[in-house]
Amino acid sequence: MSLVTEFLHPLMEPFSYSFMQRALLSCALIGFTNGFLGTFIILRRQALLADALSHSLLPGLAVAAMFVGLSPGGLLLGGLVAALLVALGGQLMARNSRLKDETAVASLYIIAFALGIVLIRFARVKVDLTHFLFGNILGVGNGDLWIAYGAAFLTLTSLVLFQRPLMLVLFDAAVARASGIKVNWIETGLLALTVLGLVASLQAVGVLLSLGLLILPAATAYLLTDSFNRMLWCGALLGTISALGGLFLSFFANIPSGPCIVLLMAIFLAAAYFFSPRYGLFPRLIKGRHFHEESLERWEGHEGHDHQVTEHDKIG
Repeated sequence: MSLVTEFLHPLMEPFSYSFMQRALLSCALIGFTNGFLGTFIILRRQALLADALSHSLLPGLAVAAMFVGLSPGGLLLGGLVAALLVALGGQLMARNSRLKDETAVASLYIIAFALGIVLIRFARVKVDLTHFLFGNILGVGNGDLWIAYGAAFLTLTSLVLFQRPLMLVLFDAAVARASGIKVNWIETGLLALTVLGLVASLQAVGVLLSLGLLILPAATAYLLTDSFNRMLWCGALLGTISALGGLFLSFFANIPSGPCIVLLMAIFLAAAYFFSPRYGLFPRLIKGRHFHEESLERWEGHEGHDHQVTEHDKIG
C-alpha cells in the first residue's frame, strides 16, 4: 500500500494548489467545448477563417485593456467585437470588390493583428504582449472560469438544439435554403460561437495557439471515424484529454502550458494520420502492397500456361 501511495502522491500534487484546481477545471471546460465545436468548423471548411479570427482578437483585447484594464468581462467583449468586425468586414469587402472572401478576411486580420500590437503599448495597465499571444492558464481567475462556464453552456446548448439545421447547412446549403432554413443566420451564429470559443481559450493558450484547441481534436476525430455523432464526441473527448494531459505535463516538466497542450494534440493527430484503421497512411500502404502482391501472384500463376499453337490452329 505504501508503494501505491508513493506512486500516486506526485501525481496528486497538482490538486493541492488552488491555482492548479482552477486551471484543471478551465482546461476540461475549454477542451471539451472547443473539441465539440471544432467538428462543425472542420466540416464547414472554416479552419483558415477561424485562424484569422483568432488573430483578430488582439486589437479588441488591447482596446479593452486601455479603457477597463484586465477585467475578464471587458476582454471578452473587446475580443468578440474585434473578431466579429473583421469577419463581417471581410464579407462586406468581398461583396463590394473583386476580392474573394478569404483574401478580404486575411487582409483585415493581419492589419488588425498589427494594430493590436501597437495599441497594447497604450494600455492603462502594463501588459506583457506574450500574455495575450501565448496565454497563462496558471493565472486563471474566478472571472475566467465564469467565462468558460458561460461559453461551454451557450455553445453546447446551441449546437445540440440546432444540430439538424446545422447539419443541413454544413452538407448542402442549397437544400437547407430550400427547406426554409435561414442559412445566413445559421452561419452567423456558428461564426459567433467560434469567436466565443476562441475568446474563452485566451487565458489558457493565448491568441496564437487558441486555434489548436478548436481544430486539432476535431481534425484527429475526422481521421478516425465517418460518423458525425462519433466525430462530435470523439473531438470533445480528445480536446479534454489533451488539455488536461498537456497541463499535467507542463506542471511536471516546467514548460509553458499552452504549447504543451497544443503539442500533445499534435501527437494525437500524428498518430491518427499514420495509424488510423481506415484513413491512416500505414494501413493504406499495407493494403496497397497486399493488392499488388495478389495481382503479382495471379500473373505469375499464368506464366506457365502459355497457349501452344498446334498445326491444326495454324491451318485453321
